Amino acid sequence: MAGRGPATDGSTATAGGAATAGGPATAGGPATAGGPATAGGPATAGGPATAGGPATAGGPATAGGPATGSGRMAAGGTAAGGAAPSGGQAPGGGQAAGGVASGSAAADRGLTDGGSEANGDAEAAVARADLVIDGIVGIGGKGGLRPDAERLVRAVRGILVAVDLPSGVDADTGEVRGSAVRADATITFGTYKPGLLIDPAHTHAGALRLIDIGLDAHLPADPDLEALQHEDVAALLPRPSAESDKYRRGVVGVVAGSARYPGAAVLAVSGALRGGAGAVRYVGPAADTVIARFPETLVHSGPPAKAGRVQSWVVGPGLGDGAAAKHSLEDVLASDVPVLVDADGLHLLPAGSDLRKREAATVLTPHAGEAAALLGVSREEVEAGRLAAVRALAERYGATVLLKGSTTLVAAEHQPVRVNPTGVGWLATAGSGDVLSGLIGSLLATGLPARDAASVGAYLHGLAARRTTAPHGAPIAAYDVSTALTDTWRDVLA
Repeated sequence: MAGRGPATDGSTATAGGAATAGGPATAGGPATAGGPATAGGPATAGGPATAGGPATAGGPATAGGPATGSGRMAAGGTAAGGAAPSGGQAPGGGQAAGGVASGSAAADRGLTDGGSEANGDAEAAVARADLVIDGIVGIGGKGGLRPDAERLVRAVRGILVAVDLPSGVDADTGEVRGSAVRADATITFGTYKPGLLIDPAHTHAGALRLIDIGLDAHLPADPDLEALQHEDVAALLPRPSAESDKYRRGVVGVVAGSARYPGAAVLAVSGALRGGAGAVRYVGPAADTVIARFPETLVHSGPPAKAGRVQSWVVGPGLGDGAAAKHSLEDVLASDVPVLVDADGLHLLPAGSDLRKREAATVLTPHAGEAAALLGVSREEVEAGRLAAVRALAERYGATVLLKGSTTLVAAEHQPVRVNPTGVGWLATAGSGDVLSGLIGSLLATGLPARDAASVGAYLHGLAARRTTAPHGAPIAAYDVSTALTDTWRDVLA
């Protein structure tokens, strides 16, 4: 999906487009050479802003090309752009120093091809600058900054604006191998680069602004990465008709909790009750605890196959690892309805399981540690290469995979990966994943396809957390997120 610029509130951005999220510049442009930018502030953790202003209430960005008129921003890789101006690899084998500018400081700058200091005052000139333009490495650059460039970057004291992408980050994957620029803002051209949306590179970009330079005809039809915005999510949210009853709206089954973790059942049910399904059927040992909090829940002692008809299952949160837990997972996976597997369910999943054999869709929702175990690699490898990891999981297991973390990604085979831009760091709290699982399972029960249910669930979950912790950021509990989902849903539809 191609587009012309950052999506406004309600439009979707595609693959690679990081949210502008406020940006240091007035009206979307970089700060002038004299002082800090107005109209913005630091980028929020996710929702992109319209044309460089403060972030909207949660509009995501997508990665692959400029935003289309309806909504998504797309970003299809690095082929669409050339190397950043004022930089790139120097003929002498080093990195050129990029454009350093600021009033009189620009005249003091003197750098040779290899990035070495000329007249002994390059670092001093950079340190005096109010505005520094990073054009050291273009989008084809690989690896971290070389020592001369790194020293110059460390000298920066003013506002730092990156050209196309921060030097030292990988434009295609979001990986950062070595030292890299941390920009206050990034002005990118032609299309959003996938790496600008994915951590760890995303955290280096600052506020992001896309400039259209007429590349539409040269961009791929399908982006590498995309992210939903308000308008897209609103179109996907289920709406009951006048003839709907609770069964027609869908029943979601929740197999969660144990004597040790009864709260996981409560939190998963709390998310499921606010995800659009007409009823929630709980199966497990925490029935009394669930009913005490949510008397509307249908409960059964199990096994799942005998609990009654459902349109989707959620299995795993707080389930434990005993024989009963294993039988419950097997029972649910043998059903003919969509299944979401989370937490302990992932630990119990047989290695190398080919979930394509199931009659209905399967969604896996690991965090980095669980993803590492499923792939047989280290957690550090997953966190450093999140895009590669989520794609590998989707391909290996034949499932839709939602990889949780600082950048939540949703992958399904043969489709663009979706990145969720609405989350905040305060979501890193016990039980928030249980709420997310119940929410996505409920959306599955309403009939949403697996990839859409996972993407919409992550979007709403992140927005609910932002609503709860706003305006200045404060600790939140998982149950706070679930109670905010109703108002968040209403906001998206407004």
